[in-house]
Amino acid sequence: MHADPAVMATLGGVRSREETVGFLDRLLEHWRVHGFGLWLLQSREDGQFVGRGGLLTVEVDAQAEVELAYALTARWWGRGLATELALSSVRLAFEVLAVPSLICMTLPINAASRRVMHQAGFRYEKDVLHRGLPHVLCRISGERWTELSHQPVYRNLPALPS
Repeated sequence: MHADPAVMATLGGVRSREETVGFLDRLLEHWRVHGFGLWLLQSREDGQFVGRGGLLTVEVDAQAEVELAYALTARWWGRGLATELALSSVRLAFEVLAVPSLICMTLPINAASRRVMHQAGFRYEKDVLHRGLPHVLCRISGERWTELSHQPVYRNLPALPS
């Protein structure tokens, strides 16, 4: 995924093998420190790598935040998987981790990611510089999630693991 220019066009550019190993090491450390992080997504049919996503801590404008993050390989785009992952991650953030709010960021040109954010209940908050690039920052609060969780599309999510 990190070597695919189409996928990485909105994720900071293609990464070398060494950069990817460093990224994965940081993700494992995040799990160790925070008890949550990104998951690996695999196809149920054949175990093929689909992408990754979940929740990360991040600092934006000198403020500690919990961020929803997701990325799929190009083969899996347009199937609703990013939205399903986003909704499950938002639910986990509020119903299990009890975070007060959650952010999601993307480049302004990433219309597909902005649609996922909107479908998961996020609303535009502000433009930010993140890793030296302009991003739109959207947020969902616990209160908004509580309101949305009563709607049919949100009520029918798979059960969270106990």
